[in-house]
Amino acid sequence: MPNLHELTISEAANLIRQGSVSPIALTQACLERIAALDGQVNSFITLTGDLALEQARQAEQEIRHGHYKGELHGIPLALKDLYETAGLRTTAGSTFFDLPLPEQDAQVVQKLRQAGMVLLGKLNMHEIALGITNENPHYGPCRNPWDLRCITGGSSGGSAAALAAGFCLGSLGSDTGGSIRIPAALCGIVGLKPTYGRSSLRGVMPLSWNLDHAGPLARSVRDVALLLQNIAGYDPQDPYSVNAPVDDYLSGLKQGIRGWRIAALDDEYFREVDEPVWAAVEQAVAVFQKLGGVVERISIPEFRSYAQANSLMVTSDGAAFHRQRLQEKPQGFGADVLRRLQNGAAFTSTEYSLARRTQTLARRHFAQLFERFDLLLLPTTPSTAHQIGGEDADKRAPQLTRFTAPFNLTGLPAISVPAGQANGLPIGLQIVANHWKEAALLRGAYAFEQATTWHNQRPM
Repeated sequence: MPNLHELTISEAANLIRQGSVSPIALTQACLERIAALDGQVNSFITLTGDLALEQARQAEQEIRHGHYKGELHGIPLALKDLYETAGLRTTAGSTFFDLPLPEQDAQVVQKLRQAGMVLLGKLNMHEIALGITNENPHYGPCRNPWDLRCITGGSSGGSAAALAAGFCLGSLGSDTGGSIRIPAALCGIVGLKPTYGRSSLRGVMPLSWNLDHAGPLARSVRDVALLLQNIAGYDPQDPYSVNAPVDDYLSGLKQGIRGWRIAALDDEYFREVDEPVWAAVEQAVAVFQKLGGVVERISIPEFRSYAQANSLMVTSDGAAFHRQRLQEKPQGFGADVLRRLQNGAAFTSTEYSLARRTQTLARRHFAQLFERFDLLLLPTTPSTAHQIGGEDADKRAPQLTRFTAPFNLTGLPAISVPAGQANGLPIGLQIVANHWKEAALLRGAYAFEQATTWHNQRPM
């Protein structure tokens, strides 16, 4: 048996169900790992060790008395620190939100509690989710477990780092321009941004009402599917939630992709990447062909403009949400976030209107594209993790979000899976599907994962 902290959710759930491992032992293993190593990684803002052990004891009693709730029962998870948790501070990586304490959980957190999760704590993130390095001026930078000199990616950097380091078995992040997929790629784990409106945003600190997505991160595709199964669904109290049927994301995972039509993005824009990244994507294309996929290489000349429109909307919407703080106490923001908020506030209504038109055109473009294809393949990021410091975080944002942001603009579901390494740092493959086709997206990601070994690699 591997070390308990190395287990996937699915493996741990099987052992708990068999009675081979207790939720208490699993939780203690994670807490011991955190105590030993998080001083170096800095993935937690708030650690709830006593609460976690109390919840683990409760889970063990419930399971022992025949009240097993499912595969998340007794599983240690941690949350990006913009999910509200009753009685626990939710900082959003900022000093503005320490108090008052939330009175209730975010809706998706309620669902995880009902499923029996054990909550280890709240995770480091790029301040107010507006950035992709997770160099947080208030709580310190989160460091990449593959190389502590490097960024984790962001804004859900604490989630990805905690998973890569073996501190928790699963996490929830948020994604407005790539904030789940980018850290997943740079830390060598799996991260899914569902369709816009698929999972509730009620109780999740906003950055952009138009572009925010709540989604799972884990160490395997099946784990991500399991987490999505538990958080997906319509929330009538969330105005951005959509009443669309929730598929079974687990039953069809192993059915393969033979005969599927797959588009691989290939033009000058997508070749502006580090050589090892392009080589990894080329190898991934070959894997999909070997699995029976019919791959066609395509170009999308408008892709750059889609990314730019998303960036404009993110900063403008962020400036709108934080307008009072921006006016009354701008010094409360870190330097990079303040610059981006001020830039967002400076855009004109005409510029914003044109970005919204680009959004409409992009949605139509991809709707037509997915009439021809089942999946779309491209890099998650153009490079592996940069070193902490150096170029400003706000200047790095348009570089690292080049391939992820268009799928926030369109609301399409997208996943990053481990697909290679360069100089000891992970590389991510991004796979995209049509709206509400998460089951197909996960099936394709699972087929690739099982045909490769990258998901089994762990940082030393």
